[in-house]
Amino acid sequence: MTEKLSTEYLDRVAASLTEIKKAADEAGARVVAATKTVPAEVIRFAFGHGLEYMGENRVQELLGKIDSLPFGSDRIHFIGRLQTNKVRYLVGRVCMIHSLDSLRLAEEISRRFVSGVDCLVEINVGHEGEKGGVYAEDCERFINQTAGLPNVNLRGLMSIGPYMENKEDYRPYMEKVAQLFEKMKSLGYFGPDPQLSMGMSDNFRLALEYGATIIRPGTAIFGRRSAT
Repeated sequence: MTEKLSTEYLDRVAASLTEIKKAADEAGARVVAATKTVPAEVIRFAFGHGLEYMGENRVQELLGKIDSLPFGSDRIHFIGRLQTNKVRYLVGRVCMIHSLDSLRLAEEISRRFVSGVDCLVEINVGHEGEKGGVYAEDCERFINQTAGLPNVNLRGLMSIGPYMENKEDYRPYMEKVAQLFEKMKSLGYFGPDPQLSMGMSDNFRLALEYGATIIRPGTAIFGRRSAT
């Protein structure tokens, strides 16, 4: 075992995961651990210590890990920005796509996932041009455009929000997404088990306050990783 995967490191992973899962369980939410750059060995360890779902950001990285994982697609979410030409590689490998943000992408998912797949509409709550996502004011129109597509099972919303140094500054963005989620839910768009995916390592506790049903911590579980 390398130094990175030492007993001390794995003990920290287990302790962090236990703490985060406790907070999520108390709020009735699930943890989808962001596993970008995390080796399959560490993911296997985390699943052996209570983790139930993982979320990958990159299709190629997921394909490189998937054969080394001791579970199936029902435990794997795709949480990164998704290009239409990569959709085919996710068929049969993920149970939820968090980053639906264009009609073209929805149409490709509909065409490829003949047995259907759960999807969340990504909300670009900060109007950040370099990020994907649908603006909040366009959300209902986008849902109406995609709701009739076969095999695209709309289950809720996902949001990241702009990075803030002060955690309290996330509140207005989370509140806006939470209000939008409640409105779309009240209109019956997301079925009997609607999901709000919101909150990462630096703000998942706030996200739970605002009703997130899925949180996506990565660094908070696995430690700081390579940015590549």
